[in-house]
Amino acid sequence: MDKQQIRETIARRVARELHDGDVVHLGEGLPKMVSCYIDADAGVMLLSESGVVGVDPVSVGARLSGGCRDGQGAAILLSPNAATFDSAMSHALMRGGHLDVCVLGAFEVDSKGNMANWIVPRTLVQGMGAAMDPLHGSKRVIVAMQHTAEGKHKIVSKCSLPLTGVGHVNLIVTEMCVMEVRPEGLVVTELNPRFSKEQVVAATGARLWWSPELIPMT
Repeated sequence: MDKQQIRETIARRVARELHDGDVVHLGEGLPKMVSCYIDADAGVMLLSESGVVGVDPVSVGARLSGGCRDGQGAAILLSPNAATFDSAMSHALMRGGHLDVCVLGAFEVDSKGNMANWIVPRTLVQGMGAAMDPLHGSKRVIVAMQHTAEGKHKIVSKCSLPLTGVGHVNLIVTEMCVMEVRPEGLVVTELNPRFSKEQVVAATGARLWWSPELIPMT
């Protein structure tokens, strides 16, 4: 699979986790692609940190000019019945537990549901940014990421990078499989038919459990 196929596979699968009435925040990068696979009539309400609930999924990542902007300054369109407010209210909604789902990328995720996605040691960054707000305030956290990075494990038994949050991740979706974070550890519930169990184990730096109801990832 090339890089674009990997990203599309992950984004398409994550979109199936979003349901009518869900208020959802999509992080930067790959998570933003999820909007491309949300049906217009699905009833999913996208929240932008700039102060919009009801972002038109079709407009996310599109080349637009003028109008409203998201937190990174990209132009967005509003769905019917969208609401606007200041960014302080937007972050208050995230922190206050009003998000149903957030989808984030990560550098590392471990078997306890801990996640690191804001800094790589010895690199210069401005700060953690807003990733911690939806991570800590969302009812459900989905990590959407490539399974490995340049051959190195991203799913590990214990994160080695500075953490963004502790124990918040519920679901991990990669190009290889879907896994749930449960008390016993990482449980693979779906396997991409392009890959074998042995390939997934080799690409993962943590112990995996295999669901007895394992199904193909589609």
